[in-house]
Amino acid sequence: MIWTARPNGPGRSEAGEFTLASTAHHMAKKHGKRYRKALETFDPKRLYPLEEAVETLRKFPKAKFDETVEIAFRLGVDPRHSDQMVRGTVALPHGSGKQIRVVVFAKAGTAADAAKEAGAEYVGFEELIQKVKDGWTDFDVAVATPEAMSEVRKLGRILGPRGLMPNPKVGTVTNDTAKAVQEVKAGRVEFKVDRTGNLHMPMGKASFPAQHLVENARAVIDAVKRAKPQTLRGKYIRSGAISCSMSPSVRLQPKEYE
Repeated sequence: MIWTARPNGPGRSEAGEFTLASTAHHMAKKHGKRYRKALETFDPKRLYPLEEAVETLRKFPKAKFDETVEIAFRLGVDPRHSDQMVRGTVALPHGSGKQIRVVVFAKAGTAADAAKEAGAEYVGFEELIQKVKDGWTDFDVAVATPEAMSEVRKLGRILGPRGLMPNPKVGTVTNDTAKAVQEVKAGRVEFKVDRTGNLHMPMGKASFPAQHLVENARAVIDAVKRAKPQTLRGKYIRSGAISCSMSPSVRLQPKEYE
């Protein structure tokens, strides 16, 4: 699964910028008591050090489920230009907290057997491809061997829009299916900037210890910085923030990602 930004969600303008005005407006119209109580516990205008931002999130009123903690960035890129596309993967040191369902497209043989032993939920070739053609996409990550890709490519209209198409650049087209499955299960997350220049991805669960969230966030920041396009001129990461699934965003100090 590829995580991309939500361009016009809370705290973003139509251009995708984090804005306080839109946050307040969105909160007043769309959010309930728990969200408003969270806003009362911190200063939404302030830029926070990462550790303090995490602690601030953990003080918000709790939801009835274990919320996903996300980190978001506004990037100074124009994804309409291929040389400014930002995408990559990051291995979260403490995992994402989500049970990842993996499908592996591979013909019967060593690669298929290795994928099964590594814990892939679904492994197969022709029957599995037909199942996807029939509309089944009940999985989070797809891996394929290079040999299988000649047929898997035909699933582009189904897998592509869902961010599920295997890609050699992120290690999901490989003969080493066991390694690919193990890395995904261990917390490797794929990310990709959206068309407005925003990028967001999970960095754990609200139930994680604060230090685990901090370490996961630093891993994400490092990965995004490494993915900076070589042709880019000007500021790369313009702003950053962290949030829970149903909480306000806590903005980060620029020193945390510059």
